[in-house]
Amino acid sequence: MKKYLLVLFSIFSLGIDAQVTLRITSIPANTPTGATIYLAGSINGWNPFDNGSIMQPDGFGTYQLTIPEGTGTVEYKFTRGSWATVEGNASGGYLPNRTFTFNGTPQTINLTIQSWEDITGGNNSTATSNVQILSPNFYIPQLDRIRRIWLYLPPDYFTSTKNYPVLYMNDGQNLFDNLTSFSGEWQVDETLNSLFEEGDYGAIVVGIDNGGSERLNEYSPWVNAQYGGGQGDEYMAFIAETLKPYIDENFRTRPEPKMNALIGSSMGALIATYGASEYPNLFGKIGSFSPAYWFALSDLNTYLGNSSDLSNLRIYFVAGQNESTAMVPNINTIRTTMQNNGLSISNTFTKFDSYGTHTEGYWRGEFGAAYQWLFVNESLSTNVIEKKKPALFQTESGNLWFNGFENETKFELFALSGQKITSLQLRNGFNSLPENLVSGIYILKSEMISKKVFKKQ
Repeated sequence: MKKYLLVLFSIFSLGIDAQVTLRITSIPANTPTGATIYLAGSINGWNPFDNGSIMQPDGFGTYQLTIPEGTGTVEYKFTRGSWATVEGNASGGYLPNRTFTFNGTPQTINLTIQSWEDITGGNNSTATSNVQILSPNFYIPQLDRIRRIWLYLPPDYFTSTKNYPVLYMNDGQNLFDNLTSFSGEWQVDETLNSLFEEGDYGAIVVGIDNGGSERLNEYSPWVNAQYGGGQGDEYMAFIAETLKPYIDENFRTRPEPKMNALIGSSMGALIATYGASEYPNLFGKIGSFSPAYWFALSDLNTYLGNSSDLSNLRIYFVAGQNESTAMVPNINTIRTTMQNNGLSISNTFTKFDSYGTHTEGYWRGEFGAAYQWLFVNESLSTNVIEKKKPALFQTESGNLWFNGFENETKFELFALSGQKITSLQLRNGFNSLPENLVSGIYILKSEMISKKVFKKQ
């Protein structure tokens, strides 16, 4: 009896102890003394400095990390604590993601790090010549932070007088350059350059780096009890009230909503969907790649159901069928809610791919088609910008957006009872209601436009 119990116990223990051990047996000779090597991958949100994923040195030149048994295939790389210090291939260039697959039995995988991209003695940037860093430290007043901003200009920008549509894209690190990406780049610049050579009109792309540890906080207006969030309003106010006006003032853009898109993947798609719905007066296009709607599904769905008319938006959904069990139904839920609130079927495109994965490589392959569909019906053959009609719009945060007049315009503010409260001078752009105004609903009137506005607590 004891013999049988021992056999059964050994089999049971094997199931419990199934795990994957990653073992680095060799590192580059120029690795800095005392460097800490991290694993960054799909199992830890691609965090390049995760203290729970440090490769432990054994004192004899090898580094090891044991990962409890899970399911599926894991993609990963090694870093020295940032994406600037990610491992490279034998020549110091971009190394595709490593992978391993859980199989229910213990595995030990011996690995070699061939190089570090930042100390191989060369510039391994893959960004094309018409990509530049607009600013390495663009100030975000709404969050009191700085952020690197990328700028792609069409090949004929400096040889023409054209005005261009603008794509505002999240996770800027991953758009143009393998050197800064954490899982391969989208090749936005190469794709748009190729389309331009085939006759495409061209577009400006503004890439906004994510905030690293603040990424989840900034990419959702709502708090997820487990993962954070809650700073999405401030982040979108930065794009709408600070960054876009700067771009429109300094570059030849088409500032009207139908010529401006918000595009992102995963959490970046969540904030893009919210942002265009919050600022339909500024952004008329949405590129939603593998959206992480699960992060705030109920809140987002309620918001979209109660938001302003969405009839002027155009949205491109694309995702893999097997990315997660919730991906397809969540997209269908959000799409239905948006269509019930004005989004037309003709302005909605949905694509679910059997081969789709939650990776930059997949989104890279889908970007060109999404861009072309979003702007397919727009007339871009003229440099004449449409004359703006007088417009007044209020965001959820209470700011007033006004355009359509050349100079400041006088408005009268009335209570719902008809009593005049005060006079205001509004300028084109964003304006605030008086700070001493009592919370409530008011009527704002000029000779040409009238609008209900509210003052929050």
